[in-house]
Amino acid sequence: MNKKREPELLVIALGGNALIRKGQAGTIEEQFANLQVPMQQVARLSRDYRIVITHGNGPQVGNLLLQQESCSEVPRLPLEILVAQTQGQLGYMIESTLDSEFMKSGEEAGKNLVSLISYVVVAESDPAFKRPSKPVGPTYPGDAAASLPWPVVKTAGGYRRVVASPKPVTIVEKREIRKLVELDFIVICCGGGGIPVTREGRSFHGVDAVIDKDLASARLGTEVGADVLVIATDVEGAALDFGRPAQRFLRHMTPPQAEGWLREGQFAAGSMGPKVEAAVQFVREGGKRAVITSLEAIGEAVAGTAGTEIS
Repeated sequence: MNKKREPELLVIALGGNALIRKGQAGTIEEQFANLQVPMQQVARLSRDYRIVITHGNGPQVGNLLLQQESCSEVPRLPLEILVAQTQGQLGYMIESTLDSEFMKSGEEAGKNLVSLISYVVVAESDPAFKRPSKPVGPTYPGDAAASLPWPVVKTAGGYRRVVASPKPVTIVEKREIRKLVELDFIVICCGGGGIPVTREGRSFHGVDAVIDKDLASARLGTEVGADVLVIATDVEGAALDFGRPAQRFLRHMTPPQAEGWLREGQFAAGSMGPKVEAAVQFVREGGKRAVITSLEAIGEAVAGTAGTEIS
């Protein structure tokens, strides 16, 4: 008797704009409304695919840091604790919105959902720790920035704290995630790139850092044996000469082509660059294909009719 073939496994990485769009205040009502677009597509895809969802958390962690700076009556929390808080917050919001979509379609029976607090190992020797580069939290005027206890960088709005953004080495809960997928759960995990930790013998120690969500999603995809990585963002795909008159979006790239354009600086380090790097990494490590697409076209990207595919 032939063994029944398992459905393909998708890792769907939602950008921070899945919850807060440009120009919005970021109210809870807005965030829940914004989630309906990707979750409607995930609900449909779940009929034919196994699914793991990851997500960004930049705006939410930024809000928590701003709240901390505005109040001195309670102890301030380190960055890894704030990442953990947003994993719980956003996991709840994604899970409840997706559950509502299942109920609308009458498919609530048999759909198992779980949100998993996840941490990700980084290397203490990662050179990123010597060159903090990721702006986080509120902006400060120049006179206030000079007295801050951490490194800062000048941005368009003022000075901001910068932290390291090390590469993800491994997802600590990968075995649990694989087992949950085998049990037919849709898993929400690795929020904000995961809680960054370093190893100390057999234990872990949290560090003040931010892991790129897309690179963590690619590492997760490899470690759980995903077939397809979908990186959903606020543009239709990767483009050459982005923002210039000669701009053109790409429907397909091979890993060598993508690596060449990365070296040429075609994909900005703070936006599209990590997405292309993550897609290439996933395919190089055995994934069938990766797609960079808009939040509105996740379903079409999985079907091969939208986005920029790397394979």
